[in-house]
Amino acid sequence: MRKVKFTYSRLGCDRKHYFNEDDVRVVLSRLPAETWSGLRAVHFNDKSRGVRILGYANPREREICICALPPRVSLSRALVRGQYPELFGAVRGKQWPDLAVRRFLLYDVLLHELGHLKMVIANPKSGRRNHAREKLAQEFADYWRRQLWKNRMHHPDLVHNPPEIDEYV
Repeated sequence: MRKVKFTYSRLGCDRKHYFNEDDVRVVLSRLPAETWSGLRAVHFNDKSRGVRILGYANPREREICICALPPRVSLSRALVRGQYPELFGAVRGKQWPDLAVRRFLLYDVLLHELGHLKMVIANPKSGRRNHAREKLAQEFADYWRRQLWKNRMHHPDLVHNPPEIDEYV
């Protein structure tokens, strides 16, 4: 696996990171190398401004930042068209369990930010290239989440597979 640098910033108050570099490495190891080959660093910081920013990409530096969140959170506001809380193991209208938050951050936010690092041809006539915008980044995340969840992974951490029925109890 290519070398990816991980950094951690100090957290304020009771905020926490829902996953760490080992979880990121598992997700990256499941993806083809060309989908994340340009990634240089993943930063874990506390710049979410409440729960408004979950993560962001810096395409020029080829870096991704994942933001710390409060210990109790509902991410229903962050869902896009075609997504629903049950897709990640949460129940609509209730606080999301840690496992569902982790699953959403790893298999939606992380993949979405990886999608922003992909280059697309902006103008086919000139061949000019840009980094993917929101729509293409979300399509990238949705596609790879479906691909990774088609085949169950034998891993002790349940976050790396789609939710089971008994998680909703």
